[in-house]
Amino acid sequence: MENDGRYESGGSRGEGGGVPPIGGPQGGPARDGRIPAGPPADTTAPMDIPPARVRPVPPPPSAPPAYGRTAPPRPPQPPGAPPAVVEWLDAPRPEAGLGIWRFRHVPPPAAAPVRLAPVTVIGMLVPLAVGLLIWSAFRRGTLPYMWAVLKTLTPGDWWYSLGTTPRDWHGQAAHEVFAGAFFVGLVCAVAAVGSWGRIVRFYLDRFRPPGRAALTGAGALIALMFVWPEAFGLGWDPLPIATPALSLVALVAGSYTALGSPFLVYPVYALVTALVLRPFARVGGWLPLLRARRATTAPVPAAAPETARSRWPELREAGAHQAAEVLTAELAAGRMSDADCARIHRAWRDPARRATVADLILKEGAAADAHPSGARDLPGRRATHDLLLGQVRVGRYAPAERTPDAYHGAGLALDPGLLGTSLLAVGPSGAGKTRHLVAPVVETLALQALTGSCAVVAVGPAGSPLGPDASYDVVVRLGDPSSRYDLDLYAGATDPDEAADFLAEGLVGDMEGVETRRAATVLAQLIGPYRVAYGRFPTVPVLRELLEARPETLQALLGLLPEDGAPAMRRELDSRIRQVGTATDVGPVLADRLAALDRPVFADFFGGGRDARPFSLRAVAQHPMRVRIALPEGGHEEAARLLNRLLLAQFQSVTRDRPGRSHFVCLVLDEAAGALTAGTLRSLQRLRPQNAGAVLALRTLAEVPEALHGPLLAVVGCRMAFAGLPTWDGRAFAEAWGTERVETKEVAHHTVFADQPMTRALHALRKLVTGKAVTTEAVTVREVERQRWSASDLAHAVPPGHAVLSLTHVRGEHVPPLLVELNG
Repeated sequence: MENDGRYESGGSRGEGGGVPPIGGPQGGPARDGRIPAGPPADTTAPMDIPPARVRPVPPPPSAPPAYGRTAPPRPPQPPGAPPAVVEWLDAPRPEAGLGIWRFRHVPPPAAAPVRLAPVTVIGMLVPLAVGLLIWSAFRRGTLPYMWAVLKTLTPGDWWYSLGTTPRDWHGQAAHEVFAGAFFVGLVCAVAAVGSWGRIVRFYLDRFRPPGRAALTGAGALIALMFVWPEAFGLGWDPLPIATPALSLVALVAGSYTALGSPFLVYPVYALVTALVLRPFARVGGWLPLLRARRATTAPVPAAAPETARSRWPELREAGAHQAAEVLTAELAAGRMSDADCARIHRAWRDPARRATVADLILKEGAAADAHPSGARDLPGRRATHDLLLGQVRVGRYAPAERTPDAYHGAGLALDPGLLGTSLLAVGPSGAGKTRHLVAPVVETLALQALTGSCAVVAVGPAGSPLGPDASYDVVVRLGDPSSRYDLDLYAGATDPDEAADFLAEGLVGDMEGVETRRAATVLAQLIGPYRVAYGRFPTVPVLRELLEARPETLQALLGLLPEDGAPAMRRELDSRIRQVGTATDVGPVLADRLAALDRPVFADFFGGGRDARPFSLRAVAQHPMRVRIALPEGGHEEAARLLNRLLLAQFQSVTRDRPGRSHFVCLVLDEAAGALTAGTLRSLQRLRPQNAGAVLALRTLAEVPEALHGPLLAVVGCRMAFAGLPTWDGRAFAEAWGTERVETKEVAHHTVFADQPMTRALHALRKLVTGKAVTTEAVTVREVERQRWSASDLAHAVPPGHAVLSLTHVRGEHVPPLLVELNG
């Protein structure tokens, strides 16, 4: 792994890899085209990878001049067309909901408004008809008690005593004011009872803002024609609005002569016109449209010409114009990939490194600040990625009833912000967990590792399709003699207690009746003194012998400890010697579990003396590495389960309180059977603040103890249930996703029994004609709580190739469970 300041890759990196979808250079060969092997490693101690520094590598003599490394041949493009990576970099990425693929995302159109029910239309027309009848009665003077109200509210000397005839102009003016007030009140009452505002908005919402403004403007013009017919040259009588307003002014002024002043009349005209226009302006949104027009027509400062991402405006704003020109030329020449762009964007976001990054760009161009392994891309890609946002597309949201409008047909994307809350995927074999979820997630994390933003550890059977070995920096094939790397059983730990904790979790964490704390104490009492005596932790055969040893054997180890230099370790070993053979001794249980790793196929692994470089999982917490660990298959299922638990416990230990959390760290367990215990679940919820996460795939929840089903679904933030889930698994997901309040409508038909002979005769005739009894319809609308997805729905209503997914971001945002199409 350590070679001239670079990580050593798990395989050679020639130029024969497939061209990535975006296009761009792949990491070229170093010096002679091969990555030289490092010096032989000491197999007795784990090898932690020190921080590496990128050094410029000169190109081969036969290579064309380029910055840093040569690029593989690219397919020809049409003349004058910009490179694909330029179009990718400049493409819009609008803000969207959580879990939506933002690359060139187009929000779905608004849902078509439903049709108005006939009852609603009738409810609008009936008040209008009643209002017209009332106004007609008022105009004819036949409305009961109408003048009694007026005479009660006005002085008596304005009227003759035996009638409602005005005595002078005061009574006439009061009559006009009363008629205007009655008309306005009647219009407002009819509009409120008939829900005119809601109905008008229902139809106007079909149009864009300019269309709504134009329609309401036409309506306002028609209304003004009825208010001021003389101004438009029309001969009909005006509505009682302007005349009552002038009469009210005359009553307040004390004489009609006051209306001869234009300084008094014209403001009244303006006020009446404004009051008539106000409802039309409010419904039509005139003011917001006017503000928007002013904002678009207002002069704005001239935008800088270098606004496109492909022109690197952030570098130019910081004064690094020469570096920006170099990158622009690299893009135009097709020597940059999307991984190069994302890597340089990320490096530039660190203000402390900008000067160094600018110098590296001038020296190496697109290869500046490359991954220590020298790789700049993967040999091939199967999924669709947007490395600028860290997203990978794994499907699309199905346009189902439960799906919100904003998610209908939108792409489904995952990113480190979502994976940081950990993801649990449950589905039977063949449901597509590895093909549609695990493999794309591993691929995007490997690409993001090349940009320095994350580290990934992919764990699964040797036959899992998690990408070629050339996509990883370290490939550990446990039980395979051809594996170039070994796995450090103690994850580079120097503290015996820390090593004993995760080792005990891996050995007996799933056993009922055995306390993990006691098992960790027994292990610490053995590996601590052994490390003091021999300078290293014991291998698997030696540790098994120590766990099965009699007191005489442990006395020999005690004799190797210095009496003055290690009093604490001597006390630990003395305590262990006293426990051997007692009824509470868990040493034989640990030795029996450890026997699964003490097999001939693993004889050369776990520090067993084979000439392989030991890999410590602690390295991924410090460096953006890509690691693939292949678990044994065949007759070693118990060993695979034990290693799953051990790797998860090690991962949780090395990411706890790690110094510096600049990059995201993710552990992907393609088959997490046996890995989840009470201890690992408690530690799983601590990964989020450590900028770490886990992806766990299970065939069924039965692979986890039943008592842990609820805590497991509560700890993970993202839950995914694939098609074909059994009902008992669906019940656990349904309880985790909870309920929601929905509006239900119940329609009941009741037979009408008439009392009057005539009515009964009509009902009998109607039944004879239609063949149905006369009924009334009773509609009951209420809100009830129901499960978002029931166990039966999850088991039987999810089509093949689909899944139900809920998401939670590290910021706390969440998306309810939605149906997603994994092939979309």
